[in-house]
Parts: sequence; structure tokens; C-alpha cells
Amino acid sequence: MGEFELIRRYFQPIADSLPSGALMLGPGDDCAIQRIPADHDLVFSIDTVVEGIHFPEAFPADHLAWRALAAAASDLAAMGAEPVCFTLALTFPAADEQWLSDFARGLADAARTFRLSLAGGDTTRGPLTLSLQVHGTVPRGTGIRRSGAQVGDLICVSGTLGDAGAALDYLDEQQPSDDAKAVLKRYHHPCPRLELGQALAGIATSAIDISDGLLADLGHVLEASGAGATIDLSTVPLSPALRRLKGDQALGFGLRAGDDYELCVTIPPSRWSSVPEAIGQHLTVIGAIEAESGLRLTGGSAKIDDAGTGFDHFRRES
Repeated sequence: MGEFELIRRYFQPIADSLPSGALMLGPGDDCAIQRIPADHDLVFSIDTVVEGIHFPEAFPADHLAWRALAAAASDLAAMGAEPVCFTLALTFPAADEQWLSDFARGLADAARTFRLSLAGGDTTRGPLTLSLQVHGTVPRGTGIRRSGAQVGDLICVSGTLGDAGAALDYLDEQQPSDDAKAVLKRYHHPCPRLELGQALAGIATSAIDISDGLLADLGHVLEASGAGATIDLSTVPLSPALRRLKGDQALGFGLRAGDDYELCVTIPPSRWSSVPEAIGQHLTVIGAIEAESGLRLTGGSAKIDDAGTGFDHFRRES
């Protein structure tokens, strides 16, 4: 099967099934054409995932497709953007029809769930690698940045943290417990907080998605905003499944583990007091922004080694 037949069979149906009014021209030409609404800004981001680095070898193809698009779409959520479309550059070692069928199924499911139309891409032979670029839009000037946190802002996180990182310990289990299944679901099928991100536009002063771990990603916000913070460890939201699986190590996963794709946002107290319940029910206040630089932890203890550094492709391990 040649490259163009491969695209026609497995990827063109995804593009055809998810039409977007903003996508004027999709796959099949030299470029895609996206129309930006008047008084809006284009928001875009690109992510690359590599076998053996970002996901295990022989990882199920449908899970891989979902996770890759979810990770990319989560960046749109952090900016408060409305999702529009994505492109995919797929490098893989061989045109295995079963693998491609499973991958296309997972990609179609994710694209439909995240409301992202496939605009085009490229395929080539080589080590299994995916690069996805996602496009979204925001009303002009309303994109939520990392650099907007102000002294006195409350630090909030969505959902619960640490499950996806804990799931790595159970990937090879043939009969996982119910709790292990719960954290594995968070790893295999993360759900970026797209609707919440859009709802937080005009409310949050800064935001970031939690891909490398809470402390590491909050550290990026503090650096960009020129501020410090204190967080109360007793308030970090952890799932019951994670608590049962990891006991006194659960908090460490909640602070350090990545791949949750929840949001960490800062909100002034005056706005928090009037946040609609539909938004507030998804958020937990865990601390506050302060003038003194650095990140301080109170209200508990956890074994944290190099917690603020996060995942770095080029950092040497000691």
C-alpha cells in the first residue's frame, strides 16, 4: 500500500467526517486554509511524541492516537481557546494495516470528542513518531497567558492530580484492580479541559496545563509572572483510587507526576467569590501568589526529589 492510498483509506475519512466552518480547505492540496473570524486571534501549538520516550513500545495504537491529540489539545485549553483543527505528521516503521486501522479509529474518536477537524499532514517511514499541531481561536486579546499571575491571586487546579503518573506502574498488569483501572483510564484517555479553559477567559489571570507535574508547571507560571507562591499540600486534590494505591506516596504523585492535562490557573479573590458554580465545581484552591520569589509548601509533607524541575529531554540524570 502506497502513501497516498494509505492517506485516502485511513485519514481522509476522518477529515471528511468532521467538517469545520472555519476550515476552508482541508487535506488534498498543498496547504490547508483556515478562516479566522473577525476580531479573533489565532492560537496554535505543536507537540511531538516519540516511542520509548513519551509512550512505551508496542503501545496500543488507538490509545496512542487519543493521548497524542489530547496532549496537544490541552495547550488550547490552557489558553482558553476554542478548538478548530489540527495537522498530523506521522512517522512509522511499516504500513501495518491493523495498526493503522486502530490508530485511525482512536484518532477519529479523539478528534470528534475535542471538536478538532483534521486539516492535513504528512506520513513517512522511520521510528514511530507523531507531531501534531493544533489550531484554535480566541476573541482578540483574551488568550490566557502564563505571565499574568498577580500577587494575591488564588492558585486553583482542576480535577485530581497524579493518576496518570501512577498508572505507569500498572501498564503491564494483565488483571489490574479496579483502582488500577481507574488510573490507567486517566493515562490512556486523558480529557483536556477545553470547555473549562474557555469559561475561564476573563476570569483567570494566568493558566497552564499540567503536563510535566504540578510543581514544575506552576514554576513556569511563577517564572513568567515574576512572582512566588505558597501552596497548601493538604488541599491538593487526589483521587480515592490514587490514595488507596499509593498510600503516603500519593501526594508525591499529585505534585510531581505529569500527563494529567488538568489546568492550573490563578484567579483574583474578588473574581473567585463570584465564579459561577458550573465553573467553580471543577476547581480546587490550593494556594496563593506572593511577591517573594520561590515556591513554598505548607500543610503537609511528601518525599519530593527534584520536584520543581519536571521532565526535560536534555537534562542529564545523575
